[in-house]
Amino acid sequence: MSRLSPASLAPLSALIAVTLFSINDVLMKLFSDGYALHQIVLVRSVAGLVLTVLVMAPLAGGFHLLRTKRLGIHMARAGCVFFANMMFFLGLSALPLADAVALFFVSPFIITIFSVLFLGEVVGPRRWVAVALGLLGVVIVLRPATSAFQVASLLPIAAAFGYAGLHILTRYMRGTENAVSMTFYIQVMFLVLCCVLGLWMGDGRFHDDSPEALAFLVRPWVVPELAPFIGMLLLGILASVGGYCISQAYRLGEAALVAPFEYLALPLGILWGILVFGEWPDAMAWLGIALILASGLYTVWRENKVLKDEMQAKNLRT
Repeated sequence: MSRLSPASLAPLSALIAVTLFSINDVLMKLFSDGYALHQIVLVRSVAGLVLTVLVMAPLAGGFHLLRTKRLGIHMARAGCVFFANMMFFLGLSALPLADAVALFFVSPFIITIFSVLFLGEVVGPRRWVAVALGLLGVVIVLRPATSAFQVASLLPIAAAFGYAGLHILTRYMRGTENAVSMTFYIQVMFLVLCCVLGLWMGDGRFHDDSPEALAFLVRPWVVPELAPFIGMLLLGILASVGGYCISQAYRLGEAALVAPFEYLALPLGILWGILVFGEWPDAMAWLGIALILASGLYTVWRENKVLKDEMQAKNLRT
């Protein structure tokens, strides 16, 4: 049986990752009214770290894959993931699932801007128009200056900046690092930072009269019942396998190839919101989501076309 080519494996890895992350979001939202966020993430990280060390590393080739000479960049990347996760999950606790996912999808537009600023990539006027339309969609979902606006809506946007930083660093280091080491150092960072947060606020000292989203962060730790505890362990498996798959996707394929498959998160977010939480997007939300989806997909398509044109021009010159 022939092995899958990188052109096939990269989008497949992205599809698996997005599906697992989507299920992760549903479970996290279900747990958000009973447990502290950093307690959930700590249990999740322990499970993820065990899975990475005992299963992923041996299957991928051995523990030597965990060695790195770029620890600083790994820590910076892991910090971006931690920030993105914490901001998104806090927003998720207070917002409809579809809205939170849609607002988070400002990240491809931020990635485009970051690519210009930090990687020296060239972006044409059509892609800038698509970015502008996508940002308009975000504004429509946000609905600032109306009674529908929630401060918590800014949290998924903050998460998008962390996610954009993650992808820029993944592109920067993909030539020397592997998906197992990328997943491992993320789990280590999560473990350390959640322990710090637990020692600082795990007794619930900041919990009184906290807003809904903030309450998820400062709620005191409690001993979980068996079913929620198993769910938290499942979160670790989903996050680790998803993190491995998305790292693998961006290592094996160009962003223009992989990114469209990440947009599966939008219809999945809408579907889970309706089926699990009974959250139907209203007309304005549908309009904003449609703009974000259309402009994001166009941006990715345009990037892919420009890349192909540049490669053809280069081949003609050689």
